[in-house]
Amino acid sequence: MKMKRKADSPADGRKAIKKRTKNSLSDEDAKARFRKGLFDKKVLEKYTSEYATSTPYKHSVIHELADDSLLRKVREEIKANVHFTPKETDIYKIHQSGDLANLDGLDDKALAKLPSLLALRDALYSQTFREYVSHITGCGPLSGRKTDMAINVYTPGCYLLCHDDVIGSRKVSYILYLTDPDTPWQPEWGGALRLFPVVDREGKDGEVAKTPLPDFVKSIPPAWNQLSFFAVQPGESFHDVEEVYHAASPEELEKNAGRIRMAISGWFHIPQVGEDGWVEGAEREAAHKSGLMQLQGNPDQHDQPQAKPIRVEKSKLEEDDFPLDESDLEFLLKYIAPTYLTPDTIERVAEHFEEEFSITLPDILHPRFAENLRKHVEDQEKKPLPESSDEIEKGAWKVARPPHKHRYLYLQPGEEKTEESPLKELLEVLLPSRQFRLWLQMATRSTVESVDLLARRFRHGQDYTLATGHEGKPRLEVNIGLTPTTGWGDVEDDEDEEEEEEEEEEEEESSEEEQPKKKGKNGAANGKRKEKANGKSANGSDAKGKGKGKGKAVEKEPEPEEELEVGGHEVYMAGDDDSNEDAAIYKTSDEDDNILFFQAASWNKMSIVLRDSGTLRFVKYVSQSAKGDRWDVSAMFEIEEQDEEPSSEEEGNGEASGVGVVDDSEEEFKGFSPSEDSDSD
Repeated sequence: MKMKRKADSPADGRKAIKKRTKNSLSDEDAKARFRKGLFDKKVLEKYTSEYATSTPYKHSVIHELADDSLLRKVREEIKANVHFTPKETDIYKIHQSGDLANLDGLDDKALAKLPSLLALRDALYSQTFREYVSHITGCGPLSGRKTDMAINVYTPGCYLLCHDDVIGSRKVSYILYLTDPDTPWQPEWGGALRLFPVVDREGKDGEVAKTPLPDFVKSIPPAWNQLSFFAVQPGESFHDVEEVYHAASPEELEKNAGRIRMAISGWFHIPQVGEDGWVEGAEREAAHKSGLMQLQGNPDQHDQPQAKPIRVEKSKLEEDDFPLDESDLEFLLKYIAPTYLTPDTIERVAEHFEEEFSITLPDILHPRFAENLRKHVEDQEKKPLPESSDEIEKGAWKVARPPHKHRYLYLQPGEEKTEESPLKELLEVLLPSRQFRLWLQMATRSTVESVDLLARRFRHGQDYTLATGHEGKPRLEVNIGLTPTTGWGDVEDDEDEEEEEEEEEEEEESSEEEQPKKKGKNGAANGKRKEKANGKSANGSDAKGKGKGKGKAVEKEPEPEEELEVGGHEVYMAGDDDSNEDAAIYKTSDEDDNILFFQAASWNKMSIVLRDSGTLRFVKYVSQSAKGDRWDVSAMFEIEEQDEEPSSEEEGNGEASGVGVVDDSEEEFKGFSPSEDSDSD
């Protein structure tokens, strides 16, 4: 499924604002709004020469672009009068203003609050400056009528992942920094514009495809009154915005002026109807060529990792069949907690899964195996990793690529370099086994046809997957969280410590008043549908365990610092091609969302999701502020399509197979009590 990033038409369906038919700035007036000497011939030729020889693709950086006093007024006007909306998608986390093209539609009273911003915008799109940019880039005429710019604010924790800016009639991409002019931005704070190299790879058919490499090679830190720009080139102009990193303390953050990376970002477009240089059909042709260029040479064949599904012998089970004999159970007990191997437990899992199409099973692994696995993962985290992907791939781990789709470390079964470990045993012994397959079939009432396995490590401050769709028949997607660190926003994990401390008090009060439901360590929790990405669960409790029973009166403790959001959660979303919003927006100031399933990074927790066609899935970028890396094993089980017709009740409720339709009124799965011998074989 092709992701929608930004529509050419207004995103909220509003009527287009009438644009000025002609920019009225004279050459003299335009130049007065920029720094003195910028338009001197020697200065122009210097920038033109630097642009022509720049790498990894042609770009330019102009320091002290605008008149300093004008830009300071712009910054003050923005701070006082412009509203910003926090937004998160799979690809970015930012605070964004509206399109500054809408300045033309403001009434006189509103416009009177932003005179300097309007003056700057008109200077940037004046014929004088457009010709300046066109001369440097050699890109041809640029539109003065189609303005396309917004103010983006990156606070600590914000970022923009790898992309090439290719949409519609965009010709040149630019960013003008409005960071604090009196507190110089430091590179170690992050927020840099980073450029990625592209290589030509020959495919199986002999055609060559452009493919971006996973590591950036050029970093351009923000600076007050600095303009960075480049020609938008399909399949080549890949870049990102580095995360703005959190300060070590509130005092340091205040000293750093809040580390607020404010900038005006926008594009110059090809000429529009009635402008010099307009060619009928040029915009349509540019979009067509862009699409062809990005598809040329079938670039998907160079993606890593490539799927390696293994076909298995199908074993259809009757509804009351329990196909695991004594030797099968003995095998599974080496890896799976005994609680999950009893017929009653498996039946309850299956009943819940059949209603919800997803389920989350905490403490799925046998305690002894889990302990060995945790030690292995923690030992791996202690070992420093090489910075470059090439160096990493000299060992067992590979780096997922291209970065405009995903980046993380991975292992696949059967690799000779993979050392013997509990992780390898999980990947190559348990999950592909006939015994686990039979258990999964009972737990989901399905018939498995193939399996594809992957161990993944998402490095904090680096890794993610962007949203991708799934086309075809539904399939089971199984994930076992193996993240040993805490602070990821997982409700059960974050509540464990507090629950242990309060357990005695809650038990004493249980006879006096009804206690709210508690998700214990050894119970199975419902897969979190419609759970917000801010750490709140579907039942309203937050990541710190608030909303429990009163407990005994105790001396009030100081409020703990709010835990940082560090990402790493896996999200399933409904893909909606008809929506005017960005298809992968899952968090805004609006409370509505289209999340189907949400799981934070966790330890020893299995999620099973029945994913149907069109459902989007991604793993959120892992912040540098995370206490460690995100680890998991991800498995895809192709299953036999069900031939059953939906019942009349299902038809009435609009119920469908897969994760596409959710009835939030359904009773939440409350889990199991652990068996008395849960720690034994």
